[in-house]
Amino acid sequence: MSFIKAAAILLWRIWFYVLMIVPIVIMLPFLLIFTSSEKFYAQFFICARIWAKVIIYGMGFRIVMEADEQLQEHKSYMLVANHTSMLDIMLMLAVIKQPFVFIGKKELSRIPVFGFFYRRTCILVDRKNQKSGKAAFEEAQRRLEQENSVCIFPEGGVPDDRSIILDQFKDGAFRLAIEHQIPIVPITFHDNKKRFSYKFFSGSPGKLRVKIHNFIDTRELELTCRKDLKDRTYHILYEELTNPSL
Repeated sequence: MSFIKAAAILLWRIWFYVLMIVPIVIMLPFLLIFTSSEKFYAQFFICARIWAKVIIYGMGFRIVMEADEQLQEHKSYMLVANHTSMLDIMLMLAVIKQPFVFIGKKELSRIPVFGFFYRRTCILVDRKNQKSGKAAFEEAQRRLEQENSVCIFPEGGVPDDRSIILDQFKDGAFRLAIEHQIPIVPITFHDNKKRFSYKFFSGSPGKLRVKIHNFIDTRELELTCRKDLKDRTYHILYEELTNPSL
């Protein structure tokens, strides 16, 4: 990589963090109010979507989306997507209009400014602590009972092996969906790893393809069906990643 290209990517990456923080600072009074109580979560979610779109479009990305089915208002869903980049959070917020709650890794709460609101609005999981996983599961159940949707990246994190197309799924999302009889919404993110991976000197502006697949009905399913449900969802995402439809 040439020095000029490396310097350009460095500045572009720094710009990403500027775009993360500046909208939060501008909206700070509203964010402090909207995160003071769960009854304001819908208002906070609007701010979160503005923040996400500022980052995506400010970085020179454009969203190309195809949806086989549309989410309905005032209905809960289990949003499930592949996980390859920090952009996954912003892109999910940008393409899903109905309020949902992230179940995310605790490490992100350490990011300055962003982490403060991440802790106040997301369900955090410490992947090294089994008790944390149980507590997160119980919190997700409580938020679903409030008629929120929940978003989980079922791989449990970004795969360490960069050759892995889609890592194995964990059970949590599928167990919750069956217990609450809510549809699974499989979502494929095609370009996030290419456009903005965790490798610092990489990436570029360009399109971000999103495929929202037909929902998977969980009504009348028993918990014993969760492996079949997990495998079915995995197959949908894997097939789209290996044979893109857009």
